[in-house]
Amino acid sequence: MNSAQRTTETERPGRSAASDLGLPTGTVEVVPVRALLLGERLDTRALERDKPLGVAPLTVDILDGGIAVLFRYGAVVLFGTATAAMDKFAASLMPLVTAALPVPERDDARLLVRPEADQHVDLAGNIFLREKTTERLQVVADILAKSLVLSHYETRIADIFDGIEPLAVMLREKGRAGARSKELLRHIGDVLLMQQKMVGRVETGEKPELLWEHPELERLYMRLAEEYELRDRDRALDRKLDIITRTVETLLGLVQTRSSMRVEWYIVLLIVAELLLTTYPLLLNR
Repeated sequence: MNSAQRTTETERPGRSAASDLGLPTGTVEVVPVRALLLGERLDTRALERDKPLGVAPLTVDILDGGIAVLFRYGAVVLFGTATAAMDKFAASLMPLVTAALPVPERDDARLLVRPEADQHVDLAGNIFLREKTTERLQVVADILAKSLVLSHYETRIADIFDGIEPLAVMLREKGRAGARSKELLRHIGDVLLMQQKMVGRVETGEKPELLWEHPELERLYMRLAEEYELRDRDRALDRKLDIITRTVETLLGLVQTRSSMRVEWYIVLLIVAELLLTTYPLLLNR
């Protein structure tokens, strides 16, 4: 990242240089960060061939300056890149995206690098790091990507709640489900897919593999995960998905019971009709 793409603000000039960053003590390096959710899956195999900075998760240099951390579940986090370069890089990834979103989900943040910082997130949403190493950027990217995915599913679940609420109201007021089996099965399918993606692909409740190789970064990960409330939001989504599943299954059971009763009445009517057709000629012959 060149000086034109970086803002450096000196708080206490004249102090000794920080060993790892080459910056005066008290200096703040401001790195713009953008997290994007492009679609359901991102094929990263083509980018893995070009000598990446890191593999788990995949981390690469951006030609126009900056660093990108990519995740196979469709998210990418960009560090220290100008807006035009961010848009250009994101556009270059679209051919690799499966089930692309019509409008990518987006979350912007700022990364402040200070040698004496106690790694945390302030009230303005700024993320503080002591060093801007690849591994630390990967940890930050993992948190931001998971937070963005959770936000995406929170919105989708809210839409599902809006869809099933009228059905529950009708059940209370009129005593019937007011929905077709196909519609209810579609809701169940949506819930199952969300659970499969959250648990199987994104693993929102799990720590990244990176911490196995760099256990010294676990404190940073736990602090950021707590700041972004990943665990609480993941549990809340699980509870909402469970409520939706039980509600839809109840409505589906009522619909199927009603259909079964209707079929039974049809069978009774057919039996009565057959008896009438059989006995009517006998009555005429008497």
